[in-house]
Amino acid sequence: MRSKDPEARYHELVRKQRKTLEEYAAHEIEWADDLLMWYRLKKIDMPDDEYRAVAFFKNHEYLRKPGSLTLCYTLYQQCMRELPEYAKELAFDLLAFRYHVYGRALMKGGT
Repeated sequence: MRSKDPEARYHELVRKQRKTLEEYAAHEIEWADDLLMWYRLKKIDMPDDEYRAVAFFKNHEYLRKPGSLTLCYTLYQQCMRELPEYAKELAFDLLAFRYHVYGRALMKGGT
């Protein structure tokens, strides 16, 4: 059996990464909807940095800004490693913090 040439290996790797990022974006769009709903139900104004991150996912801004979705994905992985496990009582606060982190990174990242 012949091994793939370097170009074919590169395209296979890129395809896998693109699929992972597309699944991540779809997941975050759902969570952005949930965060908006939670703020609406609690009748609290959403902070600007969190709203910036929600709008980033809801408006598909990551399609126009190369590298920004990858930045958010790496932050997501970091948050999952460092934050405590999700419990019903902490779910809103942890999600709000994660979007706060996204918003700050997007502002600092120049995107």
